[in-house]
Amino acid sequence: METRAYRGTDDRVSLLGFGAMRLPRVSPDTQEIDFERARELIDCAYTHGVNYFDTAYRYHDGDSEPFLGRALAEYPRESYHLASKMPTWLVHSLDEGKRIFADQLERCRTDYFDFYLCHSVGKSVEEFTDVYEKTGLLDHLRAQKAAGAIRRLGFSFHGTPEVLRELIARGGWDFVQIQLNYLDWELLDAARQYRILEENGLPCIVMEPVRGGNLVSLCPEAVEILRAARPGASTASWAIRFAASLPNVLTVLSGMSTLEQVRDNVETMSPFEPLSDSERETLDRARRAYFALGTIPCAGCRYCMDCPSGVDIPGVFAAYNRCAAEVGLDPSDGRALRENAKAIRAIYDALPEERRAGRCVGCGRCVSHCPQGIAIPQRLGEIAALMKILE
Repeated sequence: METRAYRGTDDRVSLLGFGAMRLPRVSPDTQEIDFERARELIDCAYTHGVNYFDTAYRYHDGDSEPFLGRALAEYPRESYHLASKMPTWLVHSLDEGKRIFADQLERCRTDYFDFYLCHSVGKSVEEFTDVYEKTGLLDHLRAQKAAGAIRRLGFSFHGTPEVLRELIARGGWDFVQIQLNYLDWELLDAARQYRILEENGLPCIVMEPVRGGNLVSLCPEAVEILRAARPGASTASWAIRFAASLPNVLTVLSGMSTLEQVRDNVETMSPFEPLSDSERETLDRARRAYFALGTIPCAGCRYCMDCPSGVDIPGVFAAYNRCAAEVGLDPSDGRALRENAKAIRAIYDALPEERRAGRCVGCGRCVSHCPQGIAIPQRLGEIAALMKILE
C-alpha cells in the first residue's frame, strides 16, 4: 500500500483511507451497521496496509464510532491513525462540546485521536466564530491537543475559497479535509481550495473522491470512454487516482461498502500510478459526457436527512440520476420522454410512495445542511412534476 509522510516526518499515512460513513447495513431502511460484514471490510483494508480510519459523531446515526472502536480494538493502537469530528451543527455551548468529545473517546475505545476535525465548517465565518470561538470550544480542542488527546487538529470544509482563507488565518491548524474529485475540481472550485492549502503548507485530506458513488456509474458514454482508455480498470479507480495524483494530498478517503470496493481501491494504490497527461484528457472527455446529462450533483452524504415530511432526498436524487444516465431525461425532448416513460417510472417507482419527491412541502430545512449547495425543494418539485407527467 502506497503511503505518504506527514509534513516531512517519519509518520507514514496510507494514501488510501477508510471512511466509515457508508458501511454495510442490517437493511436498506436503517443506518444500523451489519457488524460482521463491516468488520470484514476493516480487516481486509488493515491487512492490506490501510492505516487511516475516519469516522464522525453522527455517521450511521451515531453507530459508526462505536463500531470502529470495536473493530479496531484487536490491532495495536499505534499501528493505525484514527480520525473523528466535532459535530458543528449540534454544539451550542462549551459544556456540550466537552461532553461530545469525552463520549467520542469512550465510544472509539481510545485515549487519543490522531486526527480530529471541526466537522463540516465553511457555511460562513460567523458560524465558525459562534460555535467554536465565542463558546471557547476551539480553545478547549487546542488544550486537548496540548494534553495529547488530539495529535493533529483540522477541519472538514464545505464552502467558498474566500471563507477557507479566513478560517486558515485563524492559525493553529495541522491539516484540512475538502471535497475533491474530477467533477468538483471546477464545479465546486476544489482546484482553488486545494491550491490554498498548498500555499499554506497544510496537508490535504480528500473526501468524496468518488462523489458518493456517482463517479462509479457515471453514464454509458462516459464509462465507455474510460474503459476504452484503460481496459480492465474500474471507473472508481480513475476517480481515486485523480485525487491521489495531487502531491499535497495526504490520504484519499473512500466510504467503502463492499469487499469488492476495498480490494479494487487497495489494488489501485498498490503500487500507485499517477495520472498521465493523456489520462487527464480522457477524464475531461468523460466529464463532459456526464455533465451533458444534466444530473443532480448529490453525493449521497445524507446531511439533509431526516426529512420532516419523510422524503428520501438522496434516494430520490439517485433514482433521478439513474434515469438520466440509463434512459435519458431531456425535458426539451417530449417525444423521447413519452417513449421512455415506462422505463423511467420503473426506476423511480422502486422508491416507496411515502418517500418520493411529491411529499416535499418546501420547508427548506434540508437546504442549509447540503454541502453541495443544491436547491433541494426546487429540484424535488421539478422531479415530482416530471414524474406526474409520465404517469
